[in-house]
Amino acid sequence: MAGHSKWSKIRHAKGIADAKKGKVFSKLAQQISIAVREGGGDVDTNPSLRVLVDKAKAEGLPAANIQRAINKGLGIGQDGAKFEECVYEGIGPGGVSMILDVTTDNTNRVVSDLRRLFVDFGGNLSDSGSQSWNFDQKGRVEVKCGKMQAAEKHGKEDVFAKEPKDDVMMQLMDIPGIVDIEDVDDETLNVITGVQDLHSVKEVIKGLGYVIPNYELIRIPKMLRDISDEDKEKLSAFVSSLEEYTDIQGIWFDTNL
Repeated sequence: MAGHSKWSKIRHAKGIADAKKGKVFSKLAQQISIAVREGGGDVDTNPSLRVLVDKAKAEGLPAANIQRAINKGLGIGQDGAKFEECVYEGIGPGGVSMILDVTTDNTNRVVSDLRRLFVDFGGNLSDSGSQSWNFDQKGRVEVKCGKMQAAEKHGKEDVFAKEPKDDVMMQLMDIPGIVDIEDVDDETLNVITGVQDLHSVKEVIKGLGYVIPNYELIRIPKMLRDISDEDKEKLSAFVSSLEEYTDIQGIWFDTNL
């Protein structure tokens, strides 16, 4: 019995891991299609696509799936699709204001699914504009505190040369368009920009040689809401469910978890 019990637990754990991997694959495929739609299907001329394809390969997404995602973004064959960018607003657990950035090829399905998800967690979808007043849109550039040094100086592989965080911050703080710099961890800073300045700030930082793992548009709440620990648990579970939904690209809310 003990052996069977252990096998059952292993099988159950594998099933959970496989399900999570499937959701990661779906999300990556969706992001690849979006990147293709925005910048074309050539990894040599579309840096965002190149990053996503490399990430997909590292995660083990099959090459055929990657190509299908590229075709979907290009609108080729059966996999072709027309994407639409949407913003949905709602009230989550504890009365928290929420905004969801969505890119989808089926808005009817998304509305139905999101309405059900909100209800399941004690919330509801709201009319457009009912929650967005409390959010400012900004740009965010994630910056690693260091630079890559070429392989010829260090053998076979490029080497990340870490720099003191305060020194990096001093280098960045006078760049036009930056409105704030947030301390993330020992070797990471988030540079906050105006919406129109995101690309130019990113290019200046890149020109300085710093590593940029990610950059994106974000929504920052003007006022934060206090909620109970119980509602924080519900909100955390709700956000986890939303993160698994392939079409959702951004989740924003006016409280701290």
